[in-house]
Amino acid sequence: MYTSAEIISVGTELLLGDIVNTDTAYLARELAALGIPCYHQSVVGDNPARLRDSLSLALSRADLVLLTGGLGPTCDDLTKETAAALMGKTLVLHERSYDRIRVVLEKRGLPETDNQKKQAMLPPDAVVFDNDYGTAPGFAMEDPENGKTMILMPGPPRELEPLFAERVRPYLAKKTAHDGKNDTIYSLNIGLYGIGEAAVEAVLRDRMESGSNPTVAPYCGEGEVRLRITARGEDEDSCRRLCLSVAEEIRGVSCEPWRPGTLDDYIYGIDCDSLGAALVGILREKGLHISCAESCTGGYVAKRITDIPGASEVFDGAFVTYAEKTKVAFVGVKEETLSACSVYSEEVAREMAHGCRSAVGADIGIGITGIAGVDDLVRIYHGKEETLPAGTVFIAVTDGTRTECTRMELSPGRRAPLEAREYIRRRASSQAMWMAVKMGK
Repeated sequence: MYTSAEIISVGTELLLGDIVNTDTAYLARELAALGIPCYHQSVVGDNPARLRDSLSLALSRADLVLLTGGLGPTCDDLTKETAAALMGKTLVLHERSYDRIRVVLEKRGLPETDNQKKQAMLPPDAVVFDNDYGTAPGFAMEDPENGKTMILMPGPPRELEPLFAERVRPYLAKKTAHDGKNDTIYSLNIGLYGIGEAAVEAVLRDRMESGSNPTVAPYCGEGEVRLRITARGEDEDSCRRLCLSVAEEIRGVSCEPWRPGTLDDYIYGIDCDSLGAALVGILREKGLHISCAESCTGGYVAKRITDIPGASEVFDGAFVTYAEKTKVAFVGVKEETLSACSVYSEEVAREMAHGCRSAVGADIGIGITGIAGVDDLVRIYHGKEETLPAGTVFIAVTDGTRTECTRMELSPGRRAPLEAREYIRRRASSQAMWMAVKMGK
């Protein structure tokens, strides 16, 4: 049984921010599921000396070290060579891996260059993990005398994730077979919207500080909060039951005096990946269909809904009505409403929501209009001039009987124009989906 693990991601491109490091998050979740504690994570560039220092430190405090990246054919791919030297291992040609590399190159119609052989140079006693999704194999180096193991894997997520799931996870599962004690760790996530991390922490502080099993911890997102409930037990089923019991308790916790209602009023899903997934799930469960008319969000809601598998069962279509004339032509916004209230108004959002719902015969309609930029704009609202701050968005959601509306003021702050537009569109789309989730319930 491993007592601690460390993850090291190798690649100068990660340090420069050219690539988002999703490998570490994936591996951390997998280690937790296997009951292996991970206490440190780091990123190091393609530099042998610095990599050696990072590896030496990792081996001094962990008995399992996972490395990603730097296994390719080029001269800057030095993870394997550095790690093997530190473990006192030589590298020899692994014929099976070399044969597999040549087959892949042939299938892709690529020439076999001399440096491709570099990827098949492995320690003779390595546990080799065949890579069915790329050329560089993964492998484990074991040092039984010191109780240390290094596992090296390719960096691209499209290779690393299936390689880990199919090869590395079974290897580690055998190594971590427990003796009936509390060796399994399981986490369950609760997604909340419309309440801040500070308020969540305030109402759950006693439970969080109790240190009891399961533990509860909040994590702040963009307009959202994720509560992670983590249990330790004999097996996954018993841990999940513990987590679900705590989740049920949390539902009934009062948010007073910081927010009205209970935490259940802000929960969009349990073990649900996103607001989009929650919305699609609720609509499928209730047999409801949805449509949307979007202006400043430019189809962002439609994208986030259709990103979810099964969306075709509930999503009837969308209208990106960016210009005033398309709002009139496609979703029936009245010319007099535009004239009296301006395009930036709750009234227009309402008519967009009703119009897109009627146009396709959906059960629920969403309408969004506003300012996705960094400049304040002036509107004429019922004959009076009014300045609207940048980031003002009006959202309406209707089921034909009930119509809910909200006005958001999403200050772009010091964000660059493109970043500001993305931020406003993303936040507005989240609010629209949350309103639809509540109406769908």
